[in-house]
Amino acid sequence: MGGHRENDDGAGGDASLLRAVAAGDAGAMAALYDRHAGWLHARLTRRCADPELVREVVQDTFVTVWRSAAGHRGEEAGGWLWTIAARRLVDARRAQERAARVAGAPLETPDGSHEPAAAPSAEDRVLVGLEYGDVGTALDRISPELREVLRATVVDGLSTREAARLLGIPEGTVKSRARRARAELRAALAQLNPSPLGGTA
Repeated sequence: MGGHRENDDGAGGDASLLRAVAAGDAGAMAALYDRHAGWLHARLTRRCADPELVREVVQDTFVTVWRSAAGHRGEEAGGWLWTIAARRLVDARRAQERAARVAGAPLETPDGSHEPAAAPSAEDRVLVGLEYGDVGTALDRISPELREVLRATVVDGLSTREAARLLGIPEGTVKSRARRARAELRAALAQLNPSPLGGTA
């Protein structure tokens, strides 16, 4: 298929889909949902043990996208969606915590353990930060298939096997793409910020 316009559309058409969603195209909204709901659900599940809350946050995220697609400023769609979802999760946890305080009971997860405070963790702040600044810009410069492997293995912390299952590609492909993604990201960061990043890895 030769009609793939990566430069214009980032991850294979997300920009076009968002423009169509902004114009009220429900079919484009369904396509965007099909493309992104799976990894959003997987990433949110790693941060929240309540499957019902995760489903609610995913739905809220796409309701927000439907309402605010016209305000999308061209940044990479996955990063934009994750920022919305992360904020919705924090808001939902705060609401749960408030309700639990009013009821006078500690907040419990479905497995019976107590949910930690809902303030954004340092990890969440770093993860959202990865979508912006120099790292976010560098991520935008690498190809979509490499970016999604990096997001799954580094940002989400999935194992090679889990990433392969999530992305529907062989484990060997995950490993080779992860190596290429790191090299491309390093090169893109070096172009953006010629001074040393500090530390050796």
